[in-house]
Amino acid sequence: MASPVPPLSAGRGPLDDPAIERIYALAERRLAIEGISTEIDGGRFPARAVAGEPFVVEADIFGDGHDVIAAALLFKPQGDGGWREAPMQFLENDRWRGEAVLPEPGRYLYSLAAWRDQFASWLRDTEKKIAAGVKISLEIEEGRRLVEAAASADFRHGSVARSAFVDGVAEIGRLNDRLSAADEAERLEILLAPETLALMKRAGPRTNLTRYERDLEVFADRKRAAFSAWYEMMPRSQSDVPGQHGTFDDVIGRLPYVHDLGFDVLYFTPIHPIGVTNRKGRNNSLTAGPEDPGSPYAIGSDEGGHDAIHPELGTIEDFDRLVAAAHAHGMEIALDFAIQCSPDHPWIKDHPEWFDWRPDGTIKFAENPPKKYEDIVNVHFYRDAIPGLWVALRDVVLFWVEHGVKIFRVDNPHTKPLPFWEWMIGEVRAEHPDTIFLAEAFTRPKVMKRLAKVGFNQSYSYFTWRNTKAELTEYLTELTQTECAEYMRPNFFANTPDINPVFLQTSGRAGFRQRLVLAATLAGNYGLYNGFEICDAAPVPGKEEYLDSEKYEIRSWDMDQPGHIKDDIRLINRLRNAHPALQGFTNLAFYNAFNENVLYYGKHDAATGDTVIVHVNLDPHAPQEFEFEVPLWEFGLPDEASIEVQDLRHGNHFTWHGKMQQLRLDPNDCPYAIWRLIPPGAPRS
Repeated sequence: MASPVPPLSAGRGPLDDPAIERIYALAERRLAIEGISTEIDGGRFPARAVAGEPFVVEADIFGDGHDVIAAALLFKPQGDGGWREAPMQFLENDRWRGEAVLPEPGRYLYSLAAWRDQFASWLRDTEKKIAAGVKISLEIEEGRRLVEAAASADFRHGSVARSAFVDGVAEIGRLNDRLSAADEAERLEILLAPETLALMKRAGPRTNLTRYERDLEVFADRKRAAFSAWYEMMPRSQSDVPGQHGTFDDVIGRLPYVHDLGFDVLYFTPIHPIGVTNRKGRNNSLTAGPEDPGSPYAIGSDEGGHDAIHPELGTIEDFDRLVAAAHAHGMEIALDFAIQCSPDHPWIKDHPEWFDWRPDGTIKFAENPPKKYEDIVNVHFYRDAIPGLWVALRDVVLFWVEHGVKIFRVDNPHTKPLPFWEWMIGEVRAEHPDTIFLAEAFTRPKVMKRLAKVGFNQSYSYFTWRNTKAELTEYLTELTQTECAEYMRPNFFANTPDINPVFLQTSGRAGFRQRLVLAATLAGNYGLYNGFEICDAAPVPGKEEYLDSEKYEIRSWDMDQPGHIKDDIRLINRLRNAHPALQGFTNLAFYNAFNENVLYYGKHDAATGDTVIVHVNLDPHAPQEFEFEVPLWEFGLPDEASIEVQDLRHGNHFTWHGKMQQLRLDPNDCPYAIWRLIPPGAPRS
């Protein structure tokens, strides 16, 4: 048997006929690779992965005829010359899946390759003939010649990851020698051996090798981009003395409290100097008293701008001590990056070309008609603001990175140009690939998703306003099962200084416990604004705003007052850290609870086998009784099987017998239940 024919483009000489040239060009791509799950907008944007965890890619791969096809996921760090590959597995209906572990945070290239596996096709057909009692002497010789061709020094393997081929050539040569010296029966035994197939898959011929037509990109984030618990506070309200402006030392004193609750990200609203011109008073009053501190979002004064610290909070050295103290408690500091200025910001004098001016020569204040923010002016990003403003804002972020901050919550990014974010985040990541950006963009769905595509690691979402079973199921299915799951990671904030949800205003303590569990167990990332733990929800009448908001005044907080839910927060954060299943997001599955007021869902971690299921009573005012299905089918168990269960609130173990079970959740007792399923043979701890 002759050696396999080399690629058609080799040694054919000049061709004058374009039609003939097209024959060769198309013939070299015999297999089809399409429908790649992680290809975002035709490869325009990178997919998302987590360093050290599987990056999963699915695609449709097929060709003509019935030959066995093999495929591989190729990947390498951007700028690295050597491709690595991971084998892809056939699923069904020409759908394939591959997994690659990207070791470090940063940008990677990946692609797919597929080829006809002649030896695997020979093996499949030969085994069928053996089972049918057909004489196979010629098939044995065909198999031997396939091995001989693979061992030939003249054979062009065409491997995309050359190391796998080079390491296996010598082994195939020794295998060929064994076959040459063996009789027919021994040859068949050698050819049918599993190790022969494994060797030929690793280093054998890759006939009609087809690469996907382009290299795609994926950005691997560090783990905290995908799994984090945020606690938000205003540093100026952390003093133990009522009415006294807090300092960074006061915040250091609060770190044990935040750590005890189980949070790993401590997020501050802006810490910069606050302007005096048009300063807001209490409850957003247009008239400020002499003691009113103003809104921290009116950034900038004679003391400095976005790279300065409000003098009453402390110095940059105090801030550095705070960052170090947070790290010692296993937490990171996240800063608010708000691209807006008070009328006193130094940039207005130094760079007037970065701002909009009215025909009468006055500066244009921020507006969201009919609202007007007299204490804030916005920069513009085009005209004479390019490139100076863009570079200055990048340098602000890099300044804080140099002081130990690697997480930024970005205020209203949807009101700034998308090209700016793509450029700025890319610039920062080029030096610091472990930097995390959270987009606070309660905006139109497509704008929110585009911000994730251009680089934001995390995104605020509509979870805050999804309350019913239908709303939550529909929205979470979109986030976890459609294409946006490949690039958008939501952060489920249950409340913020700007948003006092109507549900929390009217639901009482049970509603806070319910929303805590939903946020923390549905999503990988979630956050709470301080006061949530004491069920603070006093509203401005008729609005989703807090009465006596600390955006406009210094508050004193008593977190030990009766009715607090700190024990729930500690429990939920402990369970999140203890159970790998709760650290995922796209592993979410909804199950049947036969009551429209009960949301029932679960998560499974394939690597550890950890499975957690959750029931939540969505009605904060009334008990709910219901039947539900235990997902025995997830473990290959029949409907009548039994399964061990651990109540994760109390720690006790017991057994559920059969698929159908009953439960009652009284919100006055506890509106949720969390269970670990332990299938037969799995460890109890």
